[in-house]
Formats: sequence, structure tokens, C-alpha cells
Amino acid sequence: RDQPRSRGLGDVYKRQLPLRDIVVFPGMITPLFVGRSKSIAALEEVMTKDKKIFLVTQKNAETDDPLPDEIYNIGCIGKVIQLLKLPDGTIKALIEAQEKAKILKYIKKDNNYYSIKANLVDNKKLNKTSKIDAMVRRLLARFGVYARLNRTVPSEALNSISQLTDQDQFANTLASYLVLKIDLKQQLLEMSTTQTLLDKILVYIENEIGVLEVEKKIKSRVRRQMEKTQREYYLNEQLK
Repeated sequence: RDQPRSRGLGDVYKRQLPLRDIVVFPGMITPLFVGRSKSIAALEEVMTKDKKIFLVTQKNAETDDPLPDEIYNIGCIGKVIQLLKLPDGTIKALIEAQEKAKILKYIKKDNNYYSIKANLVDNKKLNKTSKIDAMVRRLLARFGVYARLNRTVPSEALNSISQLTDQDQFANTLASYLVLKIDLKQQLLEMSTTQTLLDKILVYIENEIGVLEVEKKIKSRVRRQMEKTQREYYLNEQLK
């Protein structure tokens, strides 16, 4: 798997917040509901400092206390925008993912939760060309089809994406809207260049459109069969 490049800006040291069932991309503002005591303690600590915390996905969402080897090594430095304590003891945090980073080392503290040493990384930039413009238009067109077929994609997604001019932001936002298994979304986050990320996103979108169109045809056929069965039942009852 290709890996992001170190940006050469030195190491960063941050508290870590393991995530279940979600991969965050740079530029995303995500509401997170946090219930684990270690995660709550880490959030409360960073709120007294720079409000920044390392967001990284755990490999198995069912694991309550993941060890370092049960967590992916590439995530995002996030800034806590808002923290709200709920009556049941959990915390709702609104966090903006800002920069991608790769974990170099885990540092366990006395309070029993981890800090990490990481390198900031970025994707190799694209030069604006007619080929890239064509790729962006193709992606927008196919994502529009995908969004219409997949009802879980927010209705405003296509409009918001179409207004983006920064290539990295366009690619990351598009990736964040795809409904994929966690390991596949993590692979997208770990892409080392914007070009490979866009290429892979297009492959996933085309594949998902194919699956969704088949599902739509199956549902339509089943619905017609059910309607036919109901009509026959009604006619039989009338004859009786």
C-alpha cells in the first residue's frame, strides 16, 4: 500500500482518541459521541491546552480498550471546536480534522491513556491540467448518480463538493461521503498522492453504482411480483 510522505515539519506530540466505525479526513468537521473514560479524560485534558487531539480509527469497532497494534497508524490531528457533557455521562465533541499524520511512537502516561509521537504527512499535489479537470467533472457526474441511488448520502453533498476548488479538499471531502467498509476508507486516507486518491475514489463510485443499480432492479422486480400476488389474492377472494 502506498504511504503518505512526511512533510518534514518535525514531530508532534498529541493525546490520542481512538474512533469506532468512522475514518476522518482532513477538512471534516465531525460530531463524535465519546463514552470511554480514557477518551473522556484525554478530551478534557486537551481542552485546557491547545484543544488538539489525534483522531485515529481502531481496526475492530467492538474492542473497548484497543492496544497500539489494534489501531491504524495514520489519522488526523483534530481541533476540538465544542465539547458538551450529556446527562448520561458521555460527551458530545465537535472536532475539525486538520492535518494528516502518521504515528511513530506510543507514549503511555500515568493516567493510563496514550499520547503519540507523529509526523505530519501530506499528499503529493497535482498540477492543474485539462486531464485533471476532466477527472473532476467525471467524478462529480458519477457521484451525482451515486448520491441519487444511495439514500444515506446527504442531499446537499453534491452541491457542496462541486463548489470546492482545492484539489486535496475536493478529494478528501468526496472520500468522506463514500459509504464503504472501514478498512477501505482507511486505505483512501493512506493514499500518498491526490491522483491515486481520485483514481481510487472513481473506481469505488463506479463499483457502488453497479451494485446499487442491480439492487434497484431486484427491488423493482420483487415489488412487481408482490403486487401481482396481491392482485391474484384479491381476485380469488372476490370469486369466492
